[in-house]
Amino acid sequence: MTLGRAGLLAAGVVVVDQLTKAWIVAALPHGSERDVVPGLFRLIHTRNRGIAFGLLGSSGPLVQTLLLVVVVAVVGVLIRQLLRGDGDRLAGAGLSLVLGGALGNLADRLLRGEVVDFLDVYLRVGGRERSWPTFNVADSCITVGAAVVIVAELLAARRQRAAQAD
Repeated sequence: MTLGRAGLLAAGVVVVDQLTKAWIVAALPHGSERDVVPGLFRLIHTRNRGIAFGLLGSSGPLVQTLLLVVVVAVVGVLIRQLLRGDGDRLAGAGLSLVLGGALGNLADRLLRGEVVDFLDVYLRVGGRERSWPTFNVADSCITVGAAVVIVAELLAARRQRAAQAD
């Protein structure tokens, strides 16, 4: 993947992420929810000051500042990896998705001091509700991007073993 395409993909993720978050903030008051597919999927306007699954969300300003520094460092590492890319388009696409997601959530931290989450997948079984932690477009792109990078690395290792066997 060329650096230009990687940048466009990452920027596209940031734009879609920020537009969907702006829409949720405008459409649903904080804490409210709207069923989309009853018993399976709903939109719910939540905020997260922490990291994945709300970890460290109730921490003080020092930890929040450290989280911000860590996210900025991760963004730097991702950009470095893309700059020195080996031409593997699949890995480049995965890194671009992760970068875009990280930048989208970083933008929230800088603009709002917390990340807007709104996608909620849940299941009602036997009168009990089982729910995955609420997430957003950036989180989805980070997850999908990481999976794509893993697949790209596995495929590269397979190609390398096949080349050595020849």
